[in-house]
Amino acid sequence: MMPWLRVLFVLLVARPVVKLWLGLTVRHQERLPLTGPAIVVANHNSHLDILTLYALFPLGRIRHVQPAAAADYFLKNRAMAWFATQVVGIIPVKRGSKKGDDPLAGCREALADGRILILFPEGTRGEPEVLSEVKSGIWHLAGEFPQAPVIPVYMHGLGRALGRGQWLPIPFFVDVAVGHAHYWQDNRQAFKQELRDCLLQLREKVLPARLDND
Repeated sequence: MMPWLRVLFVLLVARPVVKLWLGLTVRHQERLPLTGPAIVVANHNSHLDILTLYALFPLGRIRHVQPAAAADYFLKNRAMAWFATQVVGIIPVKRGSKKGDDPLAGCREALADGRILILFPEGTRGEPEVLSEVKSGIWHLAGEFPQAPVIPVYMHGLGRALGRGQWLPIPFFVDVAVGHAHYWQDNRQAFKQELRDCLLQLREKVLPARLDND
């Protein structure tokens, strides 16, 4: 992987698209981690989600940030696979892996290397502003790195800017809210519910009717 390509991608593509074409406001950006190991978990409605999350970090930290993304989508052909892994810098995750496979191996390697991992705990793109259940993968992963903070991020507007089936982003303002850090706990259901509750609380902060209430 060539981290400098990822930095150029963020500088020349992610930031202009998110900040100039769409427009962006961020609440509590200071809560984002600048060093790893750390896990950023966010809702997932659009392929613009990765660009938006990259745009939140200082340019000098981008080489330490990597998003996990579906291997079956981003590795469909050689050209897309090269761009996704070498330029965007994704960590491919195999969905529906066979018994004995370790779909999170790349994520574990990133955290062990002290990087900031971006995860979408719902597992796939959902309907705009509808938060699906948090999958158990985040609990297993956080359990191997219990000292790593888990920071929830909720993004509003990206499902309309570039939803399923769309190819051209529509200028639709994006609101982002960053939550407080959480840490692994041995009760899986409680850990997952705590994260989901936090994401729902952050959603209330960025919905249009709630913009005046922080």
